[in-house]
Amino acid sequence: MARVIVVGAGVIGLTSAVRLAEAGHRVDVLARDLPRETTSAVAAALWYPYLALPQDRVTAWAARSYEAFAALAAQPASGVRMQSGTEVFREVTPDPWWLDAVPALRRVTAGDGLPDGYVDGWTFVTPVVEMPVYLDWLVARLTELGGTLTRLSLGGLAATGGGGADVAVACAGLGARLFAEDRTVVPVRGQVVLLRQVGLREWWLDTAGERPTYVVPRASDIVVGGTEEHGEWSRTPDPDAARDILDRAATLVPALRDATVLRHKVGLRPARPSVRLEREGDVVHCYGHGGAGITLSWGCADEVVELVGSG
Repeated sequence: MARVIVVGAGVIGLTSAVRLAEAGHRVDVLARDLPRETTSAVAAALWYPYLALPQDRVTAWAARSYEAFAALAAQPASGVRMQSGTEVFREVTPDPWWLDAVPALRRVTAGDGLPDGYVDGWTFVTPVVEMPVYLDWLVARLTELGGTLTRLSLGGLAATGGGGADVAVACAGLGARLFAEDRTVVPVRGQVVLLRQVGLREWWLDTAGERPTYVVPRASDIVVGGTEEHGEWSRTPDPDAARDILDRAATLVPALRDATVLRHKVGLRPARPSVRLEREGDVVHCYGHGGAGITLSWGCADEVVELVGSG
């Protein structure tokens, strides 16, 4: 078995590290940002292929991840649960390209009680992940398997010559612009608002407009969003964007109009023309997952293990 360094402690890096440790490798995760400081911690974390290509590989990775999350939902400490919800459209829409990644999807129409102005949609059960809880669970699982997690700048890693590892796995997200010298990776800014729970149990989603609108209930709050600002690096919440998010969310779920705002958050999704998952010498690249890090995490991690092999 090999000594493997995983660069990046977001959901892609941690999941890859867990799978590698399960395969018997010695795994050390090095990251500038600890898990709760990453974009992964901001995510509403609804399983859904979004801002990630190519479609065939994304569908396969997403299907594998769906299976893994469905199994994890039996462990309350993981923060994963399977939850029903509905994606809605203002016009009749073909089946999604990722249809084969979900076990079942049921069509709904205006007569099925869709929000005002919507005429088509589909309901399905999907994983919803409470990210702070889940990230802690991944770290605990890695530690249990003998892996480590250390804060270290990418510049510091370069100075060590890769830390003496047999293989490095690059899961640095936007950090791939430096670590992999890949300028095709760009930020897509996403802003969310966290609301106090109002008893909502089903998620709602509208991805057909200029920006996605989603309402994702969790145990003690509801994540509503969002924005899709390509090339924007600011992590400062925009009050105007927040008002727009709340208005759109209330269109989907009117009960949210008077909900208490708990906090505002911003994350920078690491987008790329296509996900990069390949081996180049002693480096396995795994980045560019856009808005689908959670959705693709276990499927990509399994492929990372295959690419690492025995070192």
